Formats: sequence, C-alpha cells, structure tokens
Amino acid sequence: MSKNKVTAEEALAFHLEPTPGKFEITATVPMSTQRDLSLAYSPGVAVPCEAIAANPETAYDYTNKGNLVAVISNGTAVLGLGNLGALGSKPVMEGKAVLFKRFADVNSIDIELDSEDPEALIAAIKLMGPTFGGINLEDIKAPECFIIEQRLKEEMDIPVFHDDQHGTAVICAAGLINALHISGKKIEDVRIVLNGAGAAGIACLELLKSMGARHDNCIMCDTKGVIYQGRSAGMNQWKSAHAAKTDARTLEDAMKGADVFLGVSVKGAVTPAMIEGMADNPVIFAMANPDPEITPEEAHAVRADAIVATGRSDYPNQVNNVLGFPYLFRGALDIHARAINDEMKIACAEALAELAREDVPDEVALAYGRSLSFGRDYIIPTPFDPRLIYRIPPAVAKAGMETGVARRPIIDMDAYEISLKSRMDPTASILQGIHARARNAQARMIFAEGDDPRVLRAAVQYQRSGLGKALVVGREADVKAKLAAVGLPEAVRELEVVNAANTRHLAQYKEFLYQRLQRKGYDRQDIHRLAARDRHVFSALMLEHGHGDGLVTGATRKSAHVLERINHVFDAEAHQGAAGVTALLQNGRIVLISDTLVHEWPDEYDLATIAERSADVARHLGLEPRVAFVSFSTFGYPVSERAHKMHVAPKVLEERGVDFEFEGEMTVDVALNVKAQEAYPFSRLTGPANILVVPARHSASISVKLMQEMGGATVIGPILAGVDASIQICSSNSTVNDILNMAVLAACKVG
Repeated sequence: MSKNKVTAEEALAFHLEPTPGKFEITATVPMSTQRDLSLAYSPGVAVPCEAIAANPETAYDYTNKGNLVAVISNGTAVLGLGNLGALGSKPVMEGKAVLFKRFADVNSIDIELDSEDPEALIAAIKLMGPTFGGINLEDIKAPECFIIEQRLKEEMDIPVFHDDQHGTAVICAAGLINALHISGKKIEDVRIVLNGAGAAGIACLELLKSMGARHDNCIMCDTKGVIYQGRSAGMNQWKSAHAAKTDARTLEDAMKGADVFLGVSVKGAVTPAMIEGMADNPVIFAMANPDPEITPEEAHAVRADAIVATGRSDYPNQVNNVLGFPYLFRGALDIHARAINDEMKIACAEALAELAREDVPDEVALAYGRSLSFGRDYIIPTPFDPRLIYRIPPAVAKAGMETGVARRPIIDMDAYEISLKSRMDPTASILQGIHARARNAQARMIFAEGDDPRVLRAAVQYQRSGLGKALVVGREADVKAKLAAVGLPEAVRELEVVNAANTRHLAQYKEFLYQRLQRKGYDRQDIHRLAARDRHVFSALMLEHGHGDGLVTGATRKSAHVLERINHVFDAEAHQGAAGVTALLQNGRIVLISDTLVHEWPDEYDLATIAERSADVARHLGLEPRVAFVSFSTFGYPVSERAHKMHVAPKVLEERGVDFEFEGEMTVDVALNVKAQEAYPFSRLTGPANILVVPARHSASISVKLMQEMGGATVIGPILAGVDASIQICSSNSTVNDILNMAVLAACKVG
C-alpha cells in the first residue's frame, strides 16, 4: 500500500492560499448597523459583563467560553520533528484547531508559548482559564508535559487534556477492547508489552491498568530495554511507577509469550522473530508514525492469526487521535465539566469499541470503497463515520455527570443526541467520501489542457494523492517548462504526457471520428484538424477508445465551446438527456442546482429529465434526493405563463413513476426553509430540498455565481450527467482544487 505523497511546494501552497494559515474568525451576530455595534460593544455589552461578575456561571450563557478550547504548545516535541520552538509549532496547532471544528464543531484557538520552563508555562496557561472551556496541551516534551498537565489539573477548574498522552491511550484502549473480544481473552489475564516510555506510552499503560490490566502482567520498554524494578539508568518517577518485577531485560525477552504488543516508538523496533514468539492470536498495535514498528504484511507473514493496528490511514485499524479528542471535549464542554477524568476517557473508549461492533452505515462503506464489518481488519471505527458525533459525546457526558465533574448536567439525553446530529457538516463527509471512492477506483484520468499550470498542478496532486494515474495531453517540452515554473520540475517524470503528434492511435481516432461526422459536413481534412490539433476532441477520443477512464477539461475555454467539441465524440446534447448539475456547499449544507450547462430553455419534459439526472448525481454524493422545481411563484400563485412549465414538470415526473421526492413549482425560500414549508402541509417534500431545478440555464448560472460571489459558497461543477462516459467540464476560472475535485468526480463516475 502506498502513502499519499505531499511535496514541500504543495504543503506551502496549501498554507498560503487563499489566505495565510488555516482558519479565520467570523462574527455570529449582526454587525451592520449602529444599533448592532451598540449591543455588541458599548453600551450594551455592560449588561452581560455585570451579570457574569455577579454569577460567573453565566459566562457559559453570554460568551463563547462554553464552546472554546485552547490548543497550547511550546513546540518542544512537534510531531516527529523534535524541538522546533513555539513559532515552528504554529502550523500544527492551527491544524489541531481546525480538526476540533471539523469533527465536533468545537471552536478552538491555537496559542504558542515561547518558554521551556514548566513553571512559566503553568503560570501562563492558568491565567487563561477565564477565557476557555477547556485546554488541549499539544507537542510538549516529556517529562515536562507530565508536570504541566498534573499541576494544571489540580489548579484549574476546566478540563486540561494532553492529547499526545491521553488521545492515543483512548483509541488504543478502544481497539484493544475489540481485539481481545475477537481473540476471546480478558484484559485482566493478558500479558502486555509496551515499547516507548514517552508521554503516549505511559498514558496507554496507565489507562489500560485503570481498565483492569494487572501491573504484574505489564512490561514497559524504552531505548535501554525493559524497565524493571531496580533499574537505575535512564529512569524517572513516571517510568518507575511502571517498573516490572521480571528477569526480562530486552524487548525480545519481554515479547516471548506476550498476548499484546503496543508500540509508540520507532520504525523497525519489532522483528518478525519477536512476533513469531508471541501467544496465540497476538494483538499488535504498531503505532509509530509515519512508519510502524513492524508492518502488517511483515507481521501476518509469520502470524496469520495476528490482529494488527497501526497509526497509518493506508492500513486497516488506524489508531487515530481524531477519533477521540474532538468528542471528548464535545461531551465535556456540553456539561461545563471541571475536568476530563479517567472515567470519561474509558467511556469514550468503550463507546468507540461498541460502535465498531455495529453494522456500518452504507455511506461509510461507500466512502471507503469497500465493505466494512467488525472483525480482525475492523476493530476501530473510521474517522469519517457520521455516527461518532452523536454516539461518543453522550457517553463522555454521562460519565462526567456520574463522577461529579459536570457543572450543568444534561437532562434530556435524547434531545442532546438530536442536537449533536445537527452539528455534523455533511459537506465534509461527502467530499471525503468521493475522494475515498476515487482512491479505490484508481482511474486513469485524462487532463486535456496540459498547457495550463493549474491543470498540471491538479494532475500532479491527483497522482501524488494516490487517486490514480494522471495522463496529461500536451507537448512534453511545454509541460516540463510549465512544471518547472510552478516549482515542480521533477513531476514531469511522474506524469504520462500524451501528444497527438506522436501517438500511435491517431489513425484509429480519425477513422472513428470520420464515421461519426461524415454526414455532418466534415471531410477528411476537417477530421484531421479536430483529432490532431484540438485537445478537447483528442482527449475525448482517448476516453472513447479506452485509453483513459475519465476526462477533465474546460479550464481554458468556455464550457459551451468545450461541450460542443465533446459532442463530436460523445452524445452529450440536450435532446439526448444530458444535463449539468452544480453543487453548492455552504455552512454545512449542500444544494444541487440544475441545469447549469446543457439546456438553454428547457420545456417541462426536459425539466423532468434534468430532475432525474440531478437525483442520480445526488445519490452518487450520498444524498437522498429531494427535488424542488423553483420559480417566482408557489403552487400556482401568482399565475404566470412563464411559470407554467415549472408547474407541469412535477406532473411529468409523477407519470414517469420516479423513486425520489419532488414538488413544485415554488419559490426558493419555500424549497429550502422548513418554516416556510409549514404553510403548505400538502407538499410531498419531507424536508428542505437539496436539488433546485430552475427554469433556464441563465437563471441557473446567475444563482450559482451569486451564491459564489456574495454568499461565499464552495462550488463544484457543473457536473456533466447523462452521458455514457465519465467526463467533467471545469469552469474557466477554476482553481487547482476545483480541477482536482472535478477529476475526483470523474474517477467516481458521478453523473
């Protein structure tokens, strides 16, 4: 299995564009008028200030404290990079902040403190207590991290959590619960060997012991070997607490007959011989990153009965902290917790383990491109399981309430779970899903416009992301020069550059094209010019003849021109059932608008076909289609000849007996707003529409561009649907990411 390749140029561009960094602050209240400013600041702000001064608990009601976490580091142990200092750690801390938001809708601010003095850090963090609902410590080296966390837990009245320790421990514990379930063993009986006596390793062993693992069954090792009673070299109080009474002195000695190996150390620390000597059904969690102590292939080569987990996303059973910390804090914040205790961590681990044993939703299996069911290769839920947000926080919150750390217990847990479901951003999971499906498909993607730097960068990203093979249409010298100009000179050796001037298939392409177009006024010379000199036609011919699996084009020419060229090779015209569907993603919602590409002025039958094509696209994206035919009128009022076709189109769908919800005609607010829909109880829609079929292409274009420019929506499309080939046409103002998204859609055969 291959890792995704990320170059220095790509990583820097990602952090630079569209603006430096990874997040910004947005206001949640109106700030448009003088009255808004008076309420937000002076004099109106004095009222909540006085209320909080009189009763500090109301800070959770009148400020963002209750949903705000500080991600704090001094940069002394940044990922696998070592001591980069406070400023050097900022990109990582920003990344952690956006993970909080993405997975659990927790607002987070990164704070980098320029000190290696534990006392100075403790004093600084303690002073920030009034601002935040929780503190997430990150990338602080051992043993200072133990001192800092312990003191802050004792002296602060909000949760303090060092994720490098406890995040890994929680996910490790969840996986181990299920691994032992499969192997028929009990935690109190198994022999556990841990390699790596840093923050994560010590936290793992401490949590497992609090869950029932016996001290005399656990052996911890570091770079000097077994940590045994009486050892003096390289010891500290945290290691000494786990010193074992044993004759074993090396990792190899300790592993003989062991049931469980936990690794948070370095690549290659474990040999196949060590695995071979373990007990039946050994559990091997080789969690070193980026490369495990031993690979699953190496382990399974000597022990077919092994249950293996790693920290890697390209192997089954990934021990990923993102399964833990966002949901731990979500549950803790929602009860206004004073701390995150062991009981809450164990509840998180048990909830994760239970979730992995349940049937996996179809959308998760679809996203990962394979069937997932509880077993040796699926003992830990996947990070993009939509159930995590409403299953894990309630378990954490209940444990917090039962152990007395909740300031404000949750009374109605059912209502709480419903509120958590509403926090889930479906757009992120949809994009992740199509990327995962594309990676599974491994499509050979034709990028038609190899003379455009944006297209070349997208092609490089497509291939380096492990999505498939990128085929670039262009002249090799030109491609090489343009890649060098954007800082990717070595990429020309990775891409396959296809030039019409020297392909051996040109004669075959020309004969095919001549047979299609000879009765449409094209002679042999015209055919040669089209096949050999028009990159859109040439690329379409490649696709038609199976010399690629998908096609992305349109970044350099107007979409109407590109569609006309593609029609020389494929049947992508309005009367043949093609349609263009554009996805708008904004504020956690996704809405499809149709037709944005093919039909200039569709009639009621065209509109019904457009709705069917749009429903197909919606289902490819994991949505259950709800179609609204939108107009300036609602259910016949006001009466207008222009709106008549929108009124009739639903009747056409009814006659066709389609299997999705549809209704119309209606205004956009009735289509999208639940309150507005209440005025029409007879409507067939059971919720807000996610597909808007509009009267004409110009109204579709206006709607999309208005939402993009004024509303800040992310636009994907137009997605070409209803064509017997996987073709996607970008807009001429597409960014590199837009082009890559269209390639991913083509790889998934969306449309």
